[in-house]
Amino acid sequence: MISQSNSICVCIPIQPNIILINMASVIEQCQVAPPPSGAAEVTLPLTYFDYMWLGFHRIRRILFYKLPISKLDFVQNTIPHLKDSLSLALKHYLPLAGNVACPLDTNGYPELRYVTGDSVSVTFSETNMDFNYLIDDHPRNAKDFYHFVPKLGEPKDAPGFQLAPVLAIQVTFFPNLGVSIGFTNYHVVGDGATIVGFIRAWALLHKFGGHEQFLSNEFIPFYDRSVIKDPYGQGMYIWEEMKKINIEMRDIVTPPPEHMVQGTFTIRRDDIEKLKNLILYSGRRSNSTLTHVTSFTITCAYVWTCLIKSEDAIREEMIIDDNVMEFFGCAGDYRPRFNPPIPQSYFGNCIVGCITRTRHVDLAGKEGFTIAVELIGEVIQKKMKDNEEWILNGSWYKELVNVDVNRIVSIAGSPKHDLYAADFGWGRAAKLEFISPNNGGDGISMSLSKSKDFDGDLEIGLCLSKTRMNAFAAIFTHGLSFLYHV
Repeated sequence: MISQSNSICVCIPIQPNIILINMASVIEQCQVAPPPSGAAEVTLPLTYFDYMWLGFHRIRRILFYKLPISKLDFVQNTIPHLKDSLSLALKHYLPLAGNVACPLDTNGYPELRYVTGDSVSVTFSETNMDFNYLIDDHPRNAKDFYHFVPKLGEPKDAPGFQLAPVLAIQVTFFPNLGVSIGFTNYHVVGDGATIVGFIRAWALLHKFGGHEQFLSNEFIPFYDRSVIKDPYGQGMYIWEEMKKINIEMRDIVTPPPEHMVQGTFTIRRDDIEKLKNLILYSGRRSNSTLTHVTSFTITCAYVWTCLIKSEDAIREEMIIDDNVMEFFGCAGDYRPRFNPPIPQSYFGNCIVGCITRTRHVDLAGKEGFTIAVELIGEVIQKKMKDNEEWILNGSWYKELVNVDVNRIVSIAGSPKHDLYAADFGWGRAAKLEFISPNNGGDGISMSLSKSKDFDGDLEIGLCLSKTRMNAFAAIFTHGLSFLYHV
């Protein structure tokens, strides 16, 4: 439901005094709301693509930009322009200024809700941390990045519902060097296509002084949820399953321990082509049904097997059972799979999880990489491309129940969504960081994005223990260098 009425663009300073928060001092905290031309109210029901994310950890990203300006310039010019352009962006992305409303009565259903007066929490801060250290690729202390991403506001009560904010933003100033923009969002509000669309829309509005004609249709959200057909009633089924767990509406932040580091690895287009050839001309080719050998499958398979081997390398005294099952999970965008296709600008979640599995020994052996490519390619081809019924009847969700979360490697981000292209008028970002929820457990989330430098190259982000990161780096680098000597 979308109704029109006058509203007020609000940016209310909350605490103008300098407050020390870890390694960043707050310059200003405020609430930014949409301008008067926005709708007065938006209510969006959740679909079966949304429900499962109610119990998911919050998503945190940071964009770093080189911007050698003074603090006076940042305070007097950058902050006001960022507020104004953010307000205009929220006019198009109203639910991001609102909340997810979770019913207190078990007979109700959750929804996304925006009403006049809702807004996004924005923090402007300053730090003396080393900007160039943070934007490098080498392993850095994972906890350092938590100073630059905000925490979502606390849930609040409303008649019959509990309301939880879905977005918070933190802009941090590095004197005479640059700025970072950290985003925290509740996944239930939308997937990567939605959030990246919003970030890039905000960047365009800031770059072009708020002139909305520079927003192409790809950045104007499509809100009609009637296009999501649910012939089997799986939305109700998933909601009933979600009610069996304790859904945490608060944003609980647990910084990683000291031994965890975050690193970035680049796999070049030439590397990918050589790995493709290695697969296509391998001895297993005649006995397999390889039909989906892409840059994505090649990269994911290579990282997966390097991670498996790195675990073996650091656990000499504790032998891993050869028959333990290893899992790999990725998300497929279902927008183009509907008949007719749903616009790419559809606001919300429209992704499904694709899970493949095999024994540890299969991946750790000499043919591990080839096996991984086959498995990942097969699950994408059979589940996402050739099996609409698998989506519509909810089989994709039921498969997630049998996954060992301690033995899975999953993907965050996608090369299809180019966050490096979010240009606020400062050029391409100098670095993109996904803040991993991995705090030392065996389950690993790897980020995957386009390279900031070269078309066709891909960046992989990992958060691992120092010991395992060193082992992974050695195996990853050696494997790629070997390609140029065969």
